[in-house]
Amino acid sequence: MKAALAQISPKLSRENFDLHESIVKEVKELADIAIFPELSLNGYMLMDSVYEDAYLLNELSIFEELSTQMDIIVGAVTKEEHKIYNSALYYSKGQLINVHHKNNLPNYGMFQEARFFFAGDSLKSFMTPFGKAVVVVCEDMWSTSIIDRIAKEKPSFVYVIANSPARGFGDTSLEIEIKWNRILATAAILSGAYVVFVNRVGFEDGLGFWGGSKVISPSGEITKSAKLFEKDVLIVGMDHQISYVQKYLLRSD
Repeated sequence: MKAALAQISPKLSRENFDLHESIVKEVKELADIAIFPELSLNGYMLMDSVYEDAYLLNELSIFEELSTQMDIIVGAVTKEEHKIYNSALYYSKGQLINVHHKNNLPNYGMFQEARFFFAGDSLKSFMTPFGKAVVVVCEDMWSTSIIDRIAKEKPSFVYVIANSPARGFGDTSLEIEIKWNRILATAAILSGAYVVFVNRVGFEDGLGFWGGSKVISPSGEITKSAKLFEKDVLIVGMDHQISYVQKYLLRSD
């Protein structure tokens, strides 16, 4: 199975459909799934406009059509009755097969998500054409309880979509990337899954996003990583038929 990690810089508006559609058309012959970052359809710093920019799920039917060509994961502000969520949506074979609402909403420093979103209260695995999967959104992964729940599900793939700003610049490294690498590797080792991390790039209201999208193997090793601070579409192959016993042996090496 091959994944296309779409490390994009979305506009801070509802005008991101063409970007998604063009990338799907670009990679549909090269990959089996395209993964976009957190809030890829809206941008991050929506603030009070989050209410008018939220999508009803039936407004996103274009992805049902596009998913007849390949599986697709997008990030969007979604509306259910009076509640607004930061959501990850998984489309496959013409259908929306999974919706995950971000469970852990940061509300400190530069982050004010808890002011504008309702928190999701569930995390579930689901079947895809390539095996069992779990999809989570950014800050979800900074919770030991979430990682524990993922490990218990024993998925084949964990998809992490993120809007992680750059922090902690060193002479030769980026502190936030080092921390993310440790978290992602821990999740991969404990769950025995491939962990696919897709982060955005670009600037919004003084925030710069670092990219660095990557795939972590079940042994906790980075198999391939995208560029820092640049738009990129990274194609990565993964063995979705690897057995749980094989994954256990990889982790014990």
